[in-house]
Amino acid sequence: MKKLLLGVLLVMGMGLAMAQQIRIVVISHGQAADPFWSVVKNGVDQAAKDMNVRVEYRAPETFDMVRMAQLIDAAVASKPNGIVVSIPDAKALEKSITAAVKAGIPVVSMNSGSDVAEKLGVLVHVGQTEYEAGLGAGKRMKAAGVKNAICVNQEVGNVALDLRCKGFFDGLGIKANVLPVKIGDPTGIKNAVAAALQKDPTIDGILTLGPTAAEPVLQAVEGKKITFGTFDLSPAVLKALSEKKMAFAIDQQQWLQGYLPVVILTNYARYGLLPANPVILTGPGFVTPENAARVIDLSKRGIR
Repeated sequence: MKKLLLGVLLVMGMGLAMAQQIRIVVISHGQAADPFWSVVKNGVDQAAKDMNVRVEYRAPETFDMVRMAQLIDAAVASKPNGIVVSIPDAKALEKSITAAVKAGIPVVSMNSGSDVAEKLGVLVHVGQTEYEAGLGAGKRMKAAGVKNAICVNQEVGNVALDLRCKGFFDGLGIKANVLPVKIGDPTGIKNAVAAALQKDPTIDGILTLGPTAAEPVLQAVEGKKITFGTFDLSPAVLKALSEKKMAFAIDQQQWLQGYLPVVILTNYARYGLLPANPVILTGPGFVTPENAARVIDLSKRGIR
């Protein structure tokens, strides 16, 4: 009789927990207004609707690891059912993320941090392996005959972006030549690339690490014989691909990076279920002039 009563109470407790709305906090290093992160945010919002959970999306106003750590700390203090976080700098965010784990809050990482997520106690990472994606870009450019290239980095200090550049130059088999630029300054980015090309006319390849850099670089390379590729998609990047002004864009399907962590944490809170693989890869995939048209419609809908 006592066992039966305990069983009934357990079932009632589980039912009550499932009936209460689950709250998840998503914290990214990129802003929702950014062309890339706006798609991530769309994935988050769709997951919140599909799973019937409350999701709060937060990000620092600029690439600011101190502020991002503060946002994670504030989320931990609010005791949500789960936290989703990108990890562009493990050293800067380690204390805050491990504090969440120690507090018993399930954490799923997205976008950046695949190499450190498990060490920090993160349950699952959703994203792409950055070095391998950069390596693929380098190999593509090498196959296209590129001999001398630059990697334009708009967030110096973001470990994920550093890995992209490293993989890129390893794939090309040449010495690294990283051009640091400032995010949010399209004119400055355009001028920096134009100056680099003027200083070294032998540069025949450029890789940018996101649309915020790719779009001004498109202006800088107009009319020049440069093999140009980028990470991530935007309407302007897709248009340039369809017009054969770019060689490729690496698609990491960031909509899934926003969507899947919310689904994972919801099912974990409700049923204790988790994917068996600690890393769920959403990329890399390559969009080229040959298949750009198929992606443009989904981009207009905020999915690609």
